[in-house]
Amino acid sequence: MTGDPREAPAEEALSDGGVNDVVRIGATVRRPTGPWTATVHALLDHLREGGFTAAPRAHGRDAEGREVLDFLPGRVAHYPLADHVRTDATLRAVGRLLRDYHDATADFVPPPDAVWYAPVRQPAEVVCHGDVAPYNCVFDDAGTVALIDFDTAHPGPRVWDLAYAAYRFAPLSHPGNDDFHLPLAEQARRLRLFADAYGLGAADREALVPTAHERLEHLVHHMHERAAAGSAAFAGHIAAGHDALYRADAAHIARHEARLTAALR
Repeated sequence: MTGDPREAPAEEALSDGGVNDVVRIGATVRRPTGPWTATVHALLDHLREGGFTAAPRAHGRDAEGREVLDFLPGRVAHYPLADHVRTDATLRAVGRLLRDYHDATADFVPPPDAVWYAPVRQPAEVVCHGDVAPYNCVFDDAGTVALIDFDTAHPGPRVWDLAYAAYRFAPLSHPGNDDFHLPLAEQARRLRLFADAYGLGAADREALVPTAHERLEHLVHHMHERAAAGSAAFAGHIAAGHDALYRADAAHIARHEARLTAALR
C-alpha cells in the first residue's frame, strides 16, 4: 500500500546537541528563525548573486514559520573529529574558504532594517560568519565544500572570525581538551599554515592570537548571558562544563601567546 501523497513529507533530524532543532525535508533544511533571519537571507542572496556557491541558498519560510535552506550534500563534522578533518589539507581548505567568503561579503550592503544576532564589531571590514568550526562546515572526500549555519553572522573585522576558526581547526586547545589537541609546536605550525592559506596580512597576524583569547572570553560571557535569559540549550552547555573548557583553552592561548604569535611572522 502506498502512502497518501497529501501526507506531510518525512522529516530527518539533523541537529546534534546544538542550540537549534534542525531537520531535513528532501532537498531542503528547515531551521528555527530569529529576528536576524531576514538579514541573513539577504546576505545569502548576496553571496549567491556574487558567485559564492559555498553556502546554502535561502528559500523563505515554510508553513510552520521555519526558514527553508538548501540541503548541501556531504558530511558535517562533530567531535571527536574524523581523521580527514584533522589534516593539513583540510586546514588549508578552510583557510581558503573563509577568505573567499569574507571577500564575497566585503561589498554587502545590509538592508536598512538589518538585525544581527551579535552586535556589529568595528572595524566592520566583512560580514563575519561568527561560528566557523567543524560542525558548521560540510565536507566531501575532496575536502571542505561549504559553510552552513549563518545565524551568528554579523559585520566585523576579518581577524575576529579567523581567530575562532583558528582556535577550532589549528587547534589552540589545552592538553586536557579531548575534543582535539596537538602539541604546542604542532599548534604553532598549523596556525601559520592556516594564516598563510587565508592570506592574512601582517597587522592581523600580530592580532590573531590575542584575538583568539578575547573571542573565547566573549563566548563564555555570551553563554552565561543567554543561560541567564532562559536558554535551556546554553544552560545545558554550562552544566556539561563547556564554559570551563573554553576558559582553560583561553588560558592556554594567553600562556603561549608569544610563541604562537612568533610562528606567524
